[in-house]
Amino acid sequence: MNKTTELFMTIRSLFRLYDKMLKEVCTEHDLTVAEADVVSFLQNNPGKDTAADIVELRMLSKGAVSKAVESLIQKGLLERAPDREDRRKIHLRLKPQADPVTESIDQVREEFLDTVLDGFTKEELETYGRFFRGLTGNIKRAMEGRGRS
Repeated sequence: MNKTTELFMTIRSLFRLYDKMLKEVCTEHDLTVAEADVVSFLQNNPGKDTAADIVELRMLSKGAVSKAVESLIQKGLLERAPDREDRRKIHLRLKPQADPVTESIDQVREEFLDTVLDGFTKEELETYGRFFRGLTGNIKRAMEGRGRS
């Protein structure tokens, strides 16, 4: 298997495992996976709080995000807030009623990390951190069209 295929398969497997683990939260709190994704995203990405942010960064469809947002508002877990400077921009805010959901998501995230990082030494995790920061920097430069530095 070539490195590109291996990397993509690993990333897909990570997402699939996380989604599988997140389904427990969905069952417990009567949410769809898309709704749980929206709550999780808003919880973990301060300053990225619009539907467009969720679509772009979580790579969900506009329709799925719109439907999830509407449902979360109906369930009393989410509210909209207009931007003070740009009325076209709508911010999404989790309401206090979402706290039990975010607590469950936090538990799943911890369990997920414990599962995927099990058996690695402190040194290996530090190497992973350096590797990941380098990978992220390379991707950012390439997306900005600057290539290698």
